[in-house]
Amino acid sequence: MKDRSGGSGRSRRGLLVFFSALRSGPARRMESLLAQLARKERHRLSVQSVDVEEQPELAKRFRIRKVPTLVLVRGRHTVARLEGRANASEIEELVDEHLDERAKSTPPERP
Repeated sequence: MKDRSGGSGRSRRGLLVFFSALRSGPARRMESLLAQLARKERHRLSVQSVDVEEQPELAKRFRIRKVPTLVLVRGRHTVARLEGRANASEIEELVDEHLDERAKSTPPERP
C-alpha cells in the first residue's frame, strides 16, 4: 500500500484505503482529491492506495468488486465504503460520519 498521508498511520487515526487500477479513468481522476484529503485530515486519517492488479489478494480480502472503491477502516474493522467515482464532499462526509470529534482535535504529531 502506498501511504498518501506522509505519516505512519498506525495511531488512533482512521485508515482510508483507496482501491484503484492503473487503467481506471475514474480512479485516476480521484487521486488528486485523495491527496488533498490526506493533507487536510492528516491528524485523524491515513490514506493508503492499493492497485488491485498488483495486489489482488488484498482486493479479494476487502471484497472489492469495482474500482475505484474507498474503504474506511477503524480499529481493524471496515466501517464504511464508497464504490465508484466519488467527489470531495462525498468522501469528506464519509470520513466525518465515522471519525469521532476527539480525533479531529488531536494536536499534530511531532516528527
